[in-house]
Amino acid sequence: MSEPDDARLRRRSLLGALAGTGTAALAGCPAGGGDATPTSTGDDDPGTDAPPTETPDADRARELAERFAPALTYDAAERWFPTDPRQYTSERDGETVVDGFAAFDGYTATFEESGEPPAPTVFYNVVEYAESPLAVVQFWYYSAFDQFTTNFHWHDWEVLHVFVDTDSGDPQLLVASSHSPRVPNNEFLDPDPDRVPRILSELGSHSSALSLNDRLNSFQRLPLEDLPADITNRAVGVIEALAELPAAYGLPRDEGLRLPYVVPELDGAPIYEHDDLSAVTRESLVPEALTVRSFDDLSEPPSDLPARETGVVFGHDGRSAVDADVTYDLVPTSEVENIAEFTGPQLNFEFAVPEFAENAIASHITTAGTPWDQERYADPAADITEPAHRAALADQYDAIDPPGPINDVIATVSQVTQSPDAPDGEGVTTAETAVEAIALLRSDPVAAPTFRGVSMFRGVESGSHRLTVNAPGLAPHDEPVEVGNGGSGTDATATATATATATATPTDGSASRTTTLAGVDGDIPLVANEAATKLEVDADGAEAELTEVAVDDDFGGRVYWAPLDGPDAVYVHRDGAYTAEVRDVDDAIGAFRVNPSDTAPVRIDRPRTGKASLASFVASITNETADQLAAIGSDGDEEDDDGNASAPTDARPGATGKTNVLGGLLRAMEAVSGAAERAAERADRGDRQGTDRALEALAANLQRAVERFDGLRDTLPERAAASADRRFRQAQRRTNQAIASEKL
Repeated sequence: MSEPDDARLRRRSLLGALAGTGTAALAGCPAGGGDATPTSTGDDDPGTDAPPTETPDADRARELAERFAPALTYDAAERWFPTDPRQYTSERDGETVVDGFAAFDGYTATFEESGEPPAPTVFYNVVEYAESPLAVVQFWYYSAFDQFTTNFHWHDWEVLHVFVDTDSGDPQLLVASSHSPRVPNNEFLDPDPDRVPRILSELGSHSSALSLNDRLNSFQRLPLEDLPADITNRAVGVIEALAELPAAYGLPRDEGLRLPYVVPELDGAPIYEHDDLSAVTRESLVPEALTVRSFDDLSEPPSDLPARETGVVFGHDGRSAVDADVTYDLVPTSEVENIAEFTGPQLNFEFAVPEFAENAIASHITTAGTPWDQERYADPAADITEPAHRAALADQYDAIDPPGPINDVIATVSQVTQSPDAPDGEGVTTAETAVEAIALLRSDPVAAPTFRGVSMFRGVESGSHRLTVNAPGLAPHDEPVEVGNGGSGTDATATATATATATATPTDGSASRTTTLAGVDGDIPLVANEAATKLEVDADGAEAELTEVAVDDDFGGRVYWAPLDGPDAVYVHRDGAYTAEVRDVDDAIGAFRVNPSDTAPVRIDRPRTGKASLASFVASITNETADQLAAIGSDGDEEDDDGNASAPTDARPGATGKTNVLGGLLRAMEAVSGAAERAAERADRGDRQGTDRALEALAANLQRAVERFDGLRDTLPERAAASADRRFRQAQRRTNQAIASEKL
């Protein structure tokens, strides 16, 4: 499904913002918490302890909780509504625990029997910052189970923080919990004090989006006409243009994108087949229309997933119950703080990793913890993920520290398709995806979904990481990522490398943010499973120590770049025509032509660098181009509707007129190929002078061939001419590199 123009992410503007100098307002902030467990802010410790907080008396806390009690809106396909975990407690080793089997099975049985959400409950906790008029009302809601896309667990605690000025009585900031500590929360600064906070709970995962404008029960990321946005998060790339994408998870199924859900498994079987879950059936999970068994089962991204549809609305007696279908009890968290642990066997989700020898599977675990053991429980400011919001509170309240330095890892995710400008099977391009992806820093225990096609990890430790991206129906991607520079705060701009880094210093000098762009200039192109071929590069045993590998398509440009240390692999589209390039520690270059035609992996063994490698490449691409041009003269007479047909009959080899020009071009290309092969042979023999003479002849022959092609190109089919032009330019580039190379 396509998105409206005013709400589409434009990759160029995103990356331009990242590379610009106006990124000061995106300085990072200490940020802990998330769906389950608090995390550190990376290697950038703010250097201070959490500010002291106090608990107001019970009556005052209750008054604040009732005033700001939110409305909770759920998807029509939702299965696990907010409930009271106390009904599932048991004793274990002298402690009160909630067992995952007991909660999941018991909740399901009660729901099936009554047809009503069991024991609808929202818990509240109120803290006041010492010697400050700032208080925070936390609303915690518990679900017995979480089912998302490759990310599910027993027990699920979500939270809404309402920061309140106790002098004025007005709310200052709303912070709704997102998927993980690494994904920016959905936040709103200076909300309308007369408007009930409204949460849109994501199906299955219960990630909390905000719905605060007059368009109820929908999420609006950007302002539209007279409607303000539902969040005030700043843009991913900080520029003044209002159309930039706010850095927040949002609600994908309400924004035109899709993400299928996966059936959880336990001990190798679907969870509903487990003996301890007698009440749980397939119908107890997210409906089949939204579910797949695995991303790899899909040949291409799904296009028919149902859009989000509003189901029931939960509210508390009072303001939030005005349009509620279900009324929830409002209970202080102090009544459940005796629960020591929420238990259950670990549930795994699988990540496909494109490795050289095989597709390895990385099992990963998502666990839940008790809210009262988390940093954000006593210090809610730890859950503010938007630096501009934290800075605004710090400016007004001494109890809140300003944002501190932080590292972000960012990339957009696109899909590779056949280029309409290239002949069939000879070029690709990239387009926006219609589905969200799941990204995983393999050093981190929590996967992060993309939002509007953007993968963003906030608060990543400096150092070496590996980023893996899986998307439904698309082949996986994996690459090394070097993150951060220790938060030095020096100005820099992003450059065209896979792990380009931009560092910004705020105008007040208080903090800095380092942004690392993954992929190629911040873009990770993915290929549909049905069109994917693995390209393997085996650097083991190579004569030189190789340092990096890149893959470029004739039409689509660069589709992969990564540091190289041993074997590497990337999935490419079978309709592409690629040049794989390697570099070694001496900055010598090697190039290899890759034309995949089926699903069998393409392997480059022990790639070489230097004159021999580059000359061999020129011979290969010249022969490939000559074959393409010769085929034009031997096919039909007219160009078809796709622009792929042959030149006129009188342009065929052996005929007169234009054909003589084509024949002359082909003979010139034979000379190019011969000179390239001689240069490669002499380089292999260690004959430097002979190699250089052959390369000089190659350059002269290639120039003559290009001139003949320029005189003929207007008589060729448009796509074939475009393809040949790109290959001639590639041959000239590699010839110049071979001449300049110090290495044979």
